[in-house]
Amino acid sequence: MGSGTAADGAGAGAAVPARRRRLEPDERRAQILAKAIDMFGERPYAAVSTAELAQRAGVARGLINHYFGNKRDLYLAVVRRMVTLPRAGELAVPAGSTRERIDASVRWLLDTISEHGSTWVKVTSHEGVGDDPEVQQILDAADDAAAQRLLAMIGLSGAAAGEPRRAMVRAYGGMVKVAGREWLTRGTMTRAQVHALLVDVLTTLVTESLPRVPEEN
Repeated sequence: MGSGTAADGAGAGAAVPARRRRLEPDERRAQILAKAIDMFGERPYAAVSTAELAQRAGVARGLINHYFGNKRDLYLAVVRRMVTLPRAGELAVPAGSTRERIDASVRWLLDTISEHGSTWVKVTSHEGVGDDPEVQQILDAADDAAAQRLLAMIGLSGAAAGEPRRAMVRAYGGMVKVAGREWLTRGTMTRAQVHALLVDVLTTLVTESLPRVPEEN
């Protein structure tokens, strides 16, 4: 926010009213996206109004179309934001015993999905535009990226993280989504309970199930 300055030719102490800082295009786009994330988390896709979104974001409705296209395009941008993982360089691979690495990995998972809570749940459980092929493509790519990231965090990468093992970790990811919904939207489990459940299941997966799958050459 800018502050008022003395007006040219005005008497001592006179000031020009403060002006709202003009947002750069990237900032304005980010502001619209942030409000869209909130709204798609609050209500079903069909109940989200771009006119209300523009009002909340403090922009003209035409700017939503300018930056995102139609409402479906805006929703796709929300989906991408919800499932985008931190860059690999920003993620510290945990050290310690297998159990400690698994515990840290599950903590990372829960931190990631809780950032936007109900919106993440709705997006990953198809409570948005329904059976949309483009949404499914985004989610499938995100599931695979998350599986590879999780395998790297628990010490399995390269040939050790071949397609059969990634598939098993993607299946585990389905449980993460269901457990996340029980915690974040239904309130039937606490974070601590979800954490303990996911650690136990991932430990079994890493120590018993994955070793039985041959490594790919």
